[in-house]
Amino acid sequence: MRLLEAAASHPDGAPAKQLAREAGVALPTAYHLLRTLAHEGYVRRERGVFLLAEAARRLGGGAAQQNRRSMINDALAHWRDALGVPVYFAVYREGEIEVVAIADTPTNPAVHEWADFRETGHAHAIGQCLLAQLDAEARRDHLDRHPVGYVTPYSVRDERTLLRRLAAVERTRPVVEHQEYALGTVCAAIPLTAGSTVAAMAVSLPAHQAERLLPAIGQLQVEVGKLLKTLGFSISI
Repeated sequence: MRLLEAAASHPDGAPAKQLAREAGVALPTAYHLLRTLAHEGYVRRERGVFLLAEAARRLGGGAAQQNRRSMINDALAHWRDALGVPVYFAVYREGEIEVVAIADTPTNPAVHEWADFRETGHAHAIGQCLLAQLDAEARRDHLDRHPVGYVTPYSVRDERTLLRRLAAVERTRPVVEHQEYALGTVCAAIPLTAGSTVAAMAVSLPAHQAERLLPAIGQLQVEVGKLLKTLGFSISI
């Protein structure tokens, strides 16, 4: 690992002697380890110097992804406690709706996924918010694979009605649904804008507390905007 750290500090590569010295490893040991690392794809040798190879870069990418996930989980937990509601983060990736993280408590539980979120995007606020951000071709592809269908007595019944609703969604306003996915539950979602990523955050409440929904999602929208501007919050999971 010390040899990998030393190699990582030299983008243009460094000879074995220099890496051994910086890592505090005897030169014969360094040569043996570097040969092993090269065989496993962690370093490569070019013109007498060693550079990081693809396997090592995957390690770094995994650590960066873990850091982003940790940041998202911490942020969701903060907003859950501040708002007193479950908070959700979701993305649209490779043609599917993916709920990446949820922060809730025993007293304020998240919506039970009784029907697959990926297949029922037309019925919940997260799905509607994500679908509204897609272009017409991507939306058509999604609905061909996951047709509009009965979920609850309150959910949209046909594709034409859904498409009209999605076309009317405004980027600055939350998407709200009342008992369309789960009876007794209301939800609201807001889009996240960061590069090409299609993402959304949402909150849910029991239907008898519906009056709290818009104030909660409005506060979340303000706080998320601050975080995106001031902390460089990454949603590229």
